[in-house]
This record gives sequence, C-alpha cells and structure tokens, in this order.
Amino acid sequence: MAFAATRSDSVRAADCPAITVEDMGGLSSEFPQQFELAEFEAAAGCTLTFQENPEIAKLNGMIRGNPDLPPLADRLPEEPLVYVPYGAVGKYGGTFDVLSNATEAGTSDFLSVRHVNLVRYSDDLQTIVPMVAKGWEWNDDYTQLTFFLRKGHKWSDGAPFTAEDVKFWYDNLALDSKVREKPKDYALVAGERMTVDVVDPHTVRFNLPAPKPGLLAHFATSYAQAFQPKHFLGQWHPAITADGDAKAQALGFKDGYDAVAAYYGNSDWTDTPTPMLAKPDMLPKLPKDAMPSLESHVVIKESTEGRHFVANPYFHIVDTAGNQLPYISEQDELFINENEVRLLKLVNAEVDYKSQSVQLPAAPMLMDGAEKGDYTVDLKPTIAMPLFSFNVTSEDLEKRKVFGNLKFRQAMSVALNRDEINEVAFFGLGEPKQYTGFSPNPEFIGEDIAKHYAQHDPALANKLLDEIGMVDTDGDGKRELPNGDRFVLNIQFATQGMPGQLVELAAQHWSNVGIDTTVKEVTPDEYRSAQSSNQLDVGAWQQGFPLPIILGLNEPFVPPFGGYFFHRTGMLWGEYLESNGEKGVKPPEWAMKMVDDINAFQSAIPGTPESDKLGLALAENMATHLVMIGTVQAPAPVYHRNALKNFPEFKTWSYEYYRTYPYRPAQWYFDE
Repeated sequence: MAFAATRSDSVRAADCPAITVEDMGGLSSEFPQQFELAEFEAAAGCTLTFQENPEIAKLNGMIRGNPDLPPLADRLPEEPLVYVPYGAVGKYGGTFDVLSNATEAGTSDFLSVRHVNLVRYSDDLQTIVPMVAKGWEWNDDYTQLTFFLRKGHKWSDGAPFTAEDVKFWYDNLALDSKVREKPKDYALVAGERMTVDVVDPHTVRFNLPAPKPGLLAHFATSYAQAFQPKHFLGQWHPAITADGDAKAQALGFKDGYDAVAAYYGNSDWTDTPTPMLAKPDMLPKLPKDAMPSLESHVVIKESTEGRHFVANPYFHIVDTAGNQLPYISEQDELFINENEVRLLKLVNAEVDYKSQSVQLPAAPMLMDGAEKGDYTVDLKPTIAMPLFSFNVTSEDLEKRKVFGNLKFRQAMSVALNRDEINEVAFFGLGEPKQYTGFSPNPEFIGEDIAKHYAQHDPALANKLLDEIGMVDTDGDGKRELPNGDRFVLNIQFATQGMPGQLVELAAQHWSNVGIDTTVKEVTPDEYRSAQSSNQLDVGAWQQGFPLPIILGLNEPFVPPFGGYFFHRTGMLWGEYLESNGEKGVKPPEWAMKMVDDINAFQSAIPGTPESDKLGLALAENMATHLVMIGTVQAPAPVYHRNALKNFPEFKTWSYEYYRTYPYRPAQWYFDE
C-alpha cells in the first residue's frame, strides 16, 4: 500500500518557478500542461536544475541486468520533457496498488498508467502533444510523417534510444511474418505497408503509400508503442545479427525468433508475459528478466498472481521544479478474475485506482463505502457501449442461415427494451441508441441512423421472426429453426465487457418473443477464446470508436470488425479477407464495400464533403445491416483513493483514448 514520503524524501525546490496547472504564474506553453526544457527556461527566465528520487539507486538495483547508475544529468535527455503538475509539486515514494483480471486480461487500465508513445492526447482529448517524440511534421498531402526525437534519450538500461529503434519495431517486428503472422491494420495504409527511414539518429520518417491523416492520432491513443529496443532484441534477431540464432541457442532458445518471442511476444501488448513467466527455468542464463523499456516503470517480478514494477531511472520527464518523474517509486499489480472480490477490495480501499471492468451497476456499492474508505468515485461518460452481435458465420449451418438473415437481426434489435435496460441496469443515466461504428456520432450521422431499429416493438419482432419461418411448432412457447430443429441461443459474457444485469434483461426480452436463451458468465480469456474460434452464438462486449481513432484504425469496419481484445463477429468473413479468398466465407457486397469505404475515408481530409460522405456511407452500412446491435450508452465509474494526488477528473471512462494516458500518471503522487 502507498505510504507518505518523509520530510527528508520530500521533493526539493529548484531555481525555476515550480508552477502548476492551478497556478501557471503567468507562463504559457505551446502545448497544454507541458514544456520543452528550452521553452520553459526561456519563458521563466531561469535555468532548471535536476533532482532524483532518493531511492532510485535501490530501485535500479532491483532491475536485474541494469548497470550501476550514472549521475542524473547523464540519464536524462539533453532536453527532457517538462510536465506541469496539476495541483502541486509532488513527493517521492510509495507503491501504487492496482487490480487486473489476469495476465493479458483486463490489464489495459494499468498498462496505461506507465505507458508512453511518440505522442499522446492532452486531457482535453482534442490536442495531440509531444511525449517520447519532441515534435513532428507532416508533408502537404499527409503521405510523409516525420518525428523528431530527443537527443540523449535512453532506454531503462541506459542504452541510447534512437530512430533505429523505431525502424526496428516497424521493419523487424510489426512487418516480420516470423514475429507476427499478419501485420496489424494500424501498421498499414489501405492494406499496403509503409516504409520507415532513419534520417539521422534523432529523426525518423514514415512514408505512406496513400494519405492517412489519422496516423498521428493512432500513435496518440494506441497501446502499440512505435519503438522497441534494437540493441537488446536485435542481438538475436536473424535479420539484424548474422549469428543471432547461435547466440539465442547458446542461452537455450530454439533460435533467434524464439528469444525475441520470449521477451516481446507476438503482439504489441506490453503485458505480454516476460521470461519470468514464459521461460522461468531459463532465467538464470538470460541477460535480463524483461526487455528494456521507455515507460515510467519497469517490471521486476511476474507470476500468475501478478506483477511488480519499479521507477525507470532513465525516464525522460521532469516536473517544473526539476524533479525526475515518476514520483511514485513502485507499482504492484494483483490478478483477480472474480468481479465480486475485485469490488470488495475497492470498497476496502486496498486499491489506489481502478476503472476497467468496473461497470455502472457497481456504483451504488462503491459510493456507499466512499466516505469510510476515503476514496472518490466519479461517473464519467463512456465512448464505448455494450453491443450484441449474432454469429453470421456460425459453424452450425442452420444457425448461420438465421443469424445471417437481416430480418432476424432486426427482430432481435426491436425485441430489446432499451428503456428498461437503462432504468434497471443503468439507473436511468444512459441513452438508448443504435451502433453506427462511430462514438460519439459525428455531425454527418443523422438521428435516423442513430436510432435505426432501436425502438422497442415486440409485435414487429414477432412478425419478422414469423416471416423467416421461425415459429413454435411444438407448442412449448419457444420458436424452432426454419427447418424444424430446436433453437437455443447460448449467450456467454464476461463482466469486463458487459454488465450481467444487461445480459439477463436482454435474454428475457428475447425470450418474450419466443427465443429460447441460456446465459453463462465466463472469464474474459474464455470469452475471447470462444470468439476467436468462431464458437459463440452471440457476441456480447462493449465497443465504440471516436472519429480521430477511426481515421487511423480501419478494424471497426473490416470483418470481423475488431481485434482479439474487441467485439468481433463474422470470423469466417475475416478469414476470407486475410487469406485473399483461399479460406473462410466470402462477405456480402455491403461488407466488402465498407472495406473500400474505410480505406478511402482514412485518405480523405477530415471535415471535407468527401470525407463526410464516406463516413456517412460507413455508418449507414453498419447500422442498417445491424452488424452489431447497440443497447444503452451509460456512464461508468472512475475510482481513486483520495491519498492519490495530482489526480484530475477524467473527461471520459474510455479505453479508446487509452484510459489514464491523457492524465499524466507520472506526476501522480501520494500524500498520507
């Protein structure tokens, strides 16, 4: 649990004004709540001197494989980023306690606390600001994006971070089929690869085959960090090091790619298991427990029970008093899959911050304990909303015929009583609506699309089901399949993706129009495994993407309409596209049109008539074909202990802007 810093551990004042967001002292900056060092010194008329966490040498000693620390001046970049703290210059020390569900399940909330990328959104969720990169520049037609890096920036082991690390990530990890079988859509432009040029050690350029203005917003919101440590992973990568395989085999790996996978995994998720979990028997022979990082904290322990992190001694950000961030010395992540147990720990104030997997139905319980537990619960608007989908490529061919029939999906949509769902599951705080693929809906989407087949009309639902031949043939009150076989709709859900109260209500609404339903709660991993293997009848997860993210991510409109961690449906349609028609099931023409439209939409200049027309076509196709069926968009709780300071009110409860990333967790601190 967190603890107070002693007076001797307190952060010391510097010769520059220790301004805060609450009191800027008359200073202004190019970007909100932060300065580049030269910009700050010029504005304040001072020279900033630097201080470090008194515990940093001890913390560094806990990072196996790290050398002894050089002086702070040799660890910071020549021009560190200067954060303006929200309320006060903080105190060093403490342990930040959090809960996740399991390894790679429900972890994005905590990932975001230590996350870094080239850029980020400021807390207004509108302004993109520098982060790892010092700046950027587009060419006139958005086909060339250049980033300027910080001289002297270092990885957590002290090795230089340069443009080579960006090119290595793209060429040798994101685009290497032996690391990742298929490139992620964010690494491509309209399905085509980019090229990455190292202009000099501190300048890297992305060359795009077509315009994609949203690429910058991708780097501002995505978990996928646009760099990886070439000096470390490259020592085994066969494309980088001629004897990489031999070096890896000497450590006990099968080959160089096996060594890369042990540290990096096969995805850009930064919670991929390290050798501490994936290769524990090999650890004594390995040079490090985990690969070097640019994040605020570095993992030093990992098991199936959780992870532990310590402050990165080479982190590139300081505050306005010259104190190297982060303030908080350590982080502890505990894995608990049971929703009730997680909530109990929140009520008992055993957790410092939590939003992911905390749904609105839990708010009354949390609020009842807030005064005693000395914590705060804020209800904040969501970007995503809970959605249902029907498996249009089900392995059960008779179900596939039904799920693929638009009248069935229309019937299931109007059978839902969204007003009742709103009152019972969301205390009347939500808004019933249909899913358009955009959230919030841009101005080019009209109310007719936003409410398409979202009315409660059980008579229409019964009529549509009758029309497709789903009738009750044996008099038991439940409809059979058109061929006369028994029909049972099996609903699996995880509380991380959707509140149980909503699922139970939906099942009852569908039962009211003669659909025999079963409901089973599963873990997120079980749900995702069933979804990926095409075993679900019903998709049940939250999803929503704001316009800036859609400009850089085409996944929401390309079958199966989401990645592994999102809501997906039509898995065999996706397999067809991925295999260029060699496997899977060919999507219908309307779905194929969305693929073309999203690529064209991402190349158009946002806000132009061309862009709006393409966006409207995407929304119309998504809503009228009811690829995913919207329910109610409602606020959700953001929880934090009151001892956690410099913690602002969030604008949204959202994964889409990468949770805490806009709110600068490196300047959070404890005061207790």
